[in-house]
Amino acid sequence: MSKICQVTGKKAARGYKYAIRGIAKKKKGIGLKVTGKTKRRFQPNLVKKRIWFGDENRFITLRLSTSALRTIDKNGISAVVSDMRKCGTAV
Repeated sequence: MSKICQVTGKKAARGYKYAIRGIAKKKKGIGLKVTGKTKRRFQPNLVKKRIWFGDENRFITLRLSTSALRTIDKNGISAVVSDMRKCGTAV
């Protein structure tokens, strides 16, 4: 299963890890220099959560980012599920 949040759609992003060398200017050096770049991926903070869905009297299991958990706390699970079904995401 791919690492994508079912509510927000967050997924892995690409970026770089920089290797830095030198002494900072505020420490009386000549500054920091980038000596290398390595490609890396920034993974979303996902958790598998089992939530009681009161409208249908059943539990639903979702793979959520932690920001999606806050969205569910704010808007309620029924509003989030109805938005997901409008977009065509199966629940």
